[in-house]
Amino acid sequence: MKIKNKVRLYGAGGHAQIIKFIIQENNTFLEGVYDDDPKLAHKNFHGVRNGFRLNQSNFVYDDIPFIIAIGNNRIRAEIAGFLKCSFSNAVHTSAIISENVHVGEGTVIYAGAIIQPNTSIGKHVIINTAANVDHDNTIHDFVHISPNATLCGLVEVGTGSHIGAGAVIIPQIKIGEWCVIGAGSVVIHDVPDFAVVVGNPGKIIKINR
Repeated sequence: MKIKNKVRLYGAGGHAQIIKFIIQENNTFLEGVYDDDPKLAHKNFHGVRNGFRLNQSNFVYDDIPFIIAIGNNRIRAEIAGFLKCSFSNAVHTSAIISENVHVGEGTVIYAGAIIQPNTSIGKHVIINTAANVDHDNTIHDFVHISPNATLCGLVEVGTGSHIGAGAVIIPQIKIGEWCVIGAGSVVIHDVPDFAVVVGNPGKIIKINR
């Protein structure tokens, strides 16, 4: 089976093993896995190399892109800030991506996810298993849409926000930056920056500034 291209991962936890599976399904060669603490790597990874958060000058960049394979949005954003390299995407073969969809660099799309037309997805976003992103959505950088979450049409999700598993966002809602929408929540009103929302209907329980 012919290998199409190469990629490296930064991160070696549970999220990274799913991305590893996706890139192997796509006949992509995993050139190396890096982590800031290799001793904590998931058992499915072997030979994990030390990350270079503290010794960036010693790392030789080349033309092999990275995927930041870390589920935490803030850590993913931090690493993207110091990695001076190109980034690759990983899209599972069972994901459905409609026409006129923009997907930014470093974004990963898991099995069974559906992304409908005229949606824009930023950089280093996670569209997790069986998430449903409807038409004309705008998903900004470093967002995580968790498994089975549903974003109806014309929804906007701000930078760094996390939409929990099974959450539902009704049409024309704007979620601010660095928000957390709890699992199973139903959001029927706009959400300000840094808000934590839970329940059905969703209620703001605190602001994480």
